[in-house]
Amino acid sequence: MPERLNELTHWLRQDVGLPPFDIAPASSDASFRRYFRVCYAGQSRIVMDAPPDKEDCRPFITIARAFHALGLNVPEVLETNLERGFLLLTDLGHSQYLSELNETSVSRLYGDAMQALLALQRPKTGSTALLPAYDRPLLMREMALFRDWFMERHLGLTLDKAITDALDEVFDALTQSALEQPQVWVHRDYHSRNLMVTEQGNPGILDFQDAVTGPVTYDLASLLRDCYIAWPREQVEEWGKSYHAQALKAGIISGIDAAQFLRWFDLMGVQRHLKAIGIFARLNIRDAKPGYLKDIPRTLGYVKEVSGRHPETAGLHALIHDRILPRMGSV
Repeated sequence: MPERLNELTHWLRQDVGLPPFDIAPASSDASFRRYFRVCYAGQSRIVMDAPPDKEDCRPFITIARAFHALGLNVPEVLETNLERGFLLLTDLGHSQYLSELNETSVSRLYGDAMQALLALQRPKTGSTALLPAYDRPLLMREMALFRDWFMERHLGLTLDKAITDALDEVFDALTQSALEQPQVWVHRDYHSRNLMVTEQGNPGILDFQDAVTGPVTYDLASLLRDCYIAWPREQVEEWGKSYHAQALKAGIISGIDAAQFLRWFDLMGVQRHLKAIGIFARLNIRDAKPGYLKDIPRTLGYVKEVSGRHPETAGLHALIHDRILPRMGSV
């Protein structure tokens, strides 16, 4: 969209009044938003381009301010043009967690990420109306992406009544597990591509505009069972137990033992990964973005492994083994 870039450049020069600058793509994401890095006079800024007919910048601004008030390291909104869908932001740098995570750095980086998550989840006063609820309809719509976009459209499976009934039963159980958890502020995409390694206030946190009030284990599952990088189950569960202990101490949860917390964590991860797989398939089919297809096997692997350990998800485990995996080699 060169006309959008021309408009954005004009806004920066004429309305914002930046001195001469260089502008280059910084990143894009799974939505219609694009990001550009603007460099001038030894400084660096990020510009968000969010076409207003497809994206709404206002939640980003509201949540950025709320998260910043909690002490989280999020971009500061410097200038806005809501009519055109442009935001000028501070720059949190180039180093994604994904590129920096390794066996040497992971304990430190995840330790920082979990401390930030504790700050996000700590009880707040007068905050219930700020973020929408992660309610049953939303949870169910997300899992329907797996059925509609991955199973039917990507794999070409015909969903007979037996399959549909099995999925409905699993979706209902996963929704019930999510809703019975303590409800906290949820980033909703708290993973290695949205966390930046920063010298101060690590991590820098991006892509929070879809935040909700929802299950306490959701962001932890996003972080530790990341769609883009995997760690051994034993290590993941140790991190989960550590977070459980810290959440108890912080007053985020009470009266919940580690076994119950890890059960919630497991089932929440299945819900999230069903959604993610559906989104990856939709990005390829609808939006001509095939790059996420390579992440489906890892993400489906989580679902297969975890679903085999819990009776609520036994029907899903059987579907994956009997119907989905035999189709994977042909798509």
